[in-house]
Amino acid sequence: MFADLDYSHQEVIDDVKNWGTWIVKETGIKGFRLDAVQHFSERFTNEWVEHVREQCGKDTFCVGEFWIGDVKTMTEWLEKMGHKFSLFDAPLLYNFSNISKSENADLRKVFDNSLVQVEPVNAVTVVMNHDTQPGQTVATPVEGFFKPLAYSLILLRNNGYPCLFYGDLYGMRGNKDNDVPSEPPACGGKLADLTLVRKLYAYGDQEDYFNDANCIGFVRRGTWDKPNGCAVVMSNAKPGEIRMAIGTEHKGECWTDVLGWEEKEVNIDDEGYGVFPCPGVSVSVYVKKDAEGRDRFPVNFDANIYKE
Repeated sequence: MFADLDYSHQEVIDDVKNWGTWIVKETGIKGFRLDAVQHFSERFTNEWVEHVREQCGKDTFCVGEFWIGDVKTMTEWLEKMGHKFSLFDAPLLYNFSNISKSENADLRKVFDNSLVQVEPVNAVTVVMNHDTQPGQTVATPVEGFFKPLAYSLILLRNNGYPCLFYGDLYGMRGNKDNDVPSEPPACGGKLADLTLVRKLYAYGDQEDYFNDANCIGFVRRGTWDKPNGCAVVMSNAKPGEIRMAIGTEHKGECWTDVLGWEEKEVNIDDEGYGVFPCPGVSVSVYVKKDAEGRDRFPVNFDANIYKE
């Protein structure tokens, strides 16, 4: 970048810092993704982040790519960086991949040794990205049946910063030269629906029901200004159901699956509990049948961007 310029080392550093502030102010971007952060100077990276935030606002977001399965190494790096950064949760992605390829894998272990489990404020959770998609150097396949479960786990829970992959939302064109097949949009075209559930209903206290290896669930109980909440149940084997507490303020309500994959309605009893079923190898996301915004489902997102 500066090879043809007669710059001192410090002048180069200062120019790179100023480039960061210039691009924020010129384009209005809200943050940066830094590639392979473990391979360049920690001191400079710290100084660069501090400079950009001093000039452009403390909320300027920075996430680094650090593709390693060892969460201890990642947390040690975050400690050195003063937790100024977030990192993509590579260990969680590896868990998704391994579970999706193992028959009757234990869903209760999905967050074991993940970054979001130990550093929830510094974890950016993903199911796939440009480096891990098919045909890339660190390809980490997550089987198609598991993607709705994985996206529910990163979008609808209270920890981590979820990041959607463009290719999962719109589908991916293959590459015949590299023997990479085309893929349709993930989650049976329901990824936009899961994102809308997050926007409308995934608020408030969370309670986990991780009691069965092949069928787990959790609830979000809402807040004073987002009172509806949601209930999520998933299975990687046969159909299942879980009795979960929504809260007595919801007694007498009827809840339905916004994804439409489970047709049964759930009635909340006087103690605030409901028995929430889901089909086998699937996920169901329940909200009150007449909750505000419920008429926006199904989203019927138009993913057809590859028109000739």
